[in-house]
Amino acid sequence: MEPARLAAHPVGLTGRETASGGTPKPMPQPDNTEERAALDFFARKRYVNRTGEAFSLDIRFAVPSGITILFGASGAGKTTLLGCIAGLAKPEEGRIAVDSRVLFDSVAGIDVDVSRRSVGYVFQDLALFPHLSVERNVRYGLRGLDEAERERRIGEVLESFRIAPLRKRLPGDLSGGERQRVALARSLVTRPAVLLLDEPLSALDPPTKARILDDLRAWNRARRIPILYVTHSREEVFALGDRVLVLERGRVIAQGLPQDVLGAPRQETVAQLAGFENLFDARITAVHDDLGTMTCRLAPGSPAAIDIEVPLARIERSSAVRIGISAGDILLATEEPRGLSARNVLRGTLTTLEERDFKVLVRVDCGVSFAVLLTPGACRSLELAPGCKVWLVLKTHSCHLLRPTDDAASF
Repeated sequence: MEPARLAAHPVGLTGRETASGGTPKPMPQPDNTEERAALDFFARKRYVNRTGEAFSLDIRFAVPSGITILFGASGAGKTTLLGCIAGLAKPEEGRIAVDSRVLFDSVAGIDVDVSRRSVGYVFQDLALFPHLSVERNVRYGLRGLDEAERERRIGEVLESFRIAPLRKRLPGDLSGGERQRVALARSLVTRPAVLLLDEPLSALDPPTKARILDDLRAWNRARRIPILYVTHSREEVFALGDRVLVLERGRVIAQGLPQDVLGAPRQETVAQLAGFENLFDARITAVHDDLGTMTCRLAPGSPAAIDIEVPLARIERSSAVRIGISAGDILLATEEPRGLSARNVLRGTLTTLEERDFKVLVRVDCGVSFAVLLTPGACRSLELAPGCKVWLVLKTHSCHLLRPTDDAASF
């Protein structure tokens, strides 16, 4: 089955006849009383990513119902992972179960056919049928049901995604957001056991994207199915996900709540993906057990080296480390601040200002160069310009000790 056909309807439809003529067994209903694993995934598979590099997918995770973000650079293995769940890619080893129903088990010899997996899959290009109306696009996957049940389901999902007034229109007459709603409605009208979203909202503006996801969450409150959402955007991770899995080269390198994983990264790769603008080589020069801090020297060995305090961690004095600091976590002042709880106040010279969307990226030379994010209003009120003297304020807990991705030790 080619991708265009898969995008046209859910992969494996509950409550309809399959291509072989059988009727799939209904999926067990989720237990609404506790957060238990709704999707249990383990797979190993050799593959070639979009950049032509050969990798080995080796991923194991379990997630409850709700939206889980798959986050990582292009070629990290996100789409291959979705393909293994949908049955479009076959792992060499592994076990995949949705709400206790096994879809694949290499040991038991189970490999459920694509049409029987009850998986909804929305691709980035949506692949709506251009010659079919909204209603007929949504109706496409509903087979094996009487007409009254089909009409009831179609009406329900069109109302849920606010496209009932558009039911007679063709896709070419719809806005981008409306087409996305039709694609979601078409995948969900058959009531899949799991929904896979491969960057389907990437072309939309943030407000439109947020409204669509709000409607999807509202729809899922009653169904409680797991939803995997692929993205490259860190803004989407914070705005959309209940939890996040960070992938790199076919591995899960971090997982948890978005604010824990991306807001306080422990690995340099995660800090880079999260958009940390300030990454420094450093060396531990002192450990202050009584203060709960350590002193780190940035750019050690350089005449311009500076010292900052970072949170206390299990690491030896004189150890070489990497420090990550988000540009949005740094405060800037045009007069020397006093009476602060923050442990790091650095004097420097503003070198450049660069407008980025609704923010301004300011670079300040404090011996080493720091990037600071400000609003245009703040820049105007402070009368910032290249060459002016400024002070940077860094809270200790905004300075994150980072370890390499392949280092299993924790600070």
